[in-house]
Amino acid sequence: MLAVKDINVYYGAIHALKGISLDVNQGEIVTLIGANGAGKSTILKTLSGLLKPTTGSVQFLGDNIHGKAAQDIVKRGLVHCPEGRRVFANMSVEENLELGAYLRKDKEVKSDLDAVYRRFERLLERRKQLAGTLSGGEQQMLAMGRALMARPKLLLLDEPSMGLAPLLVKEIFSIIQEINQQGTTVLLVEQNANMALSIAHRAYVIETGKIVLSGDAKELASSDEIQKAYLGG
Repeated sequence: MLAVKDINVYYGAIHALKGISLDVNQGEIVTLIGANGAGKSTILKTLSGLLKPTTGSVQFLGDNIHGKAAQDIVKRGLVHCPEGRRVFANMSVEENLELGAYLRKDKEVKSDLDAVYRRFERLLERRKQLAGTLSGGEQQMLAMGRALMARPKLLLLDEPSMGLAPLLVKEIFSIIQEINQQGTTVLLVEQNANMALSIAHRAYVIETGKIVLSGDAKELASSDEIQKAYLGG
């Protein structure tokens, strides 16, 4: 589904991504783990068209999307749910969700909105409420619901558990699994490596802009190296 080959990305003179190559197969949850500043979010921003790689290629569903505008990438079904939720604080919950479908021309937007409300019942209760007045967990649900309104084939999730209480973290990860089981492929960036590896099929470990390890998520979770570096072992 997604094939990334040898991408290099710079922030000015800073070489942020150094020859990154990775694959995501249809139906998978793939996670990127690593320390803060390792380049995980930069990878997602590059895939969604917010940053342009200087070299390399990004193939999505057989098409080269390297250099495409972000809205064109969304139209193809690659949708980014960003770090920090980024909801439109002065708009209602429902207006935020409707914005997720702004590129769609089909007649099923209303049925998809109803499906989001069934998945996130608290959003239905607060649909007329300003998004900026929601709790952190509710804002994360809104950000995910807004991304789902774009009908993603591949959903990029950046730090969905950030700042949430442990019970909410479990709920969010349960929802990610449910979304995946219903047919959406997921590429997940997550600081909580234990949770990410527990639901992922495969994982890539990023250090200072490079992939240093990759493989089956359960196998990586049980390795001494990963335990010591990321899982508190």
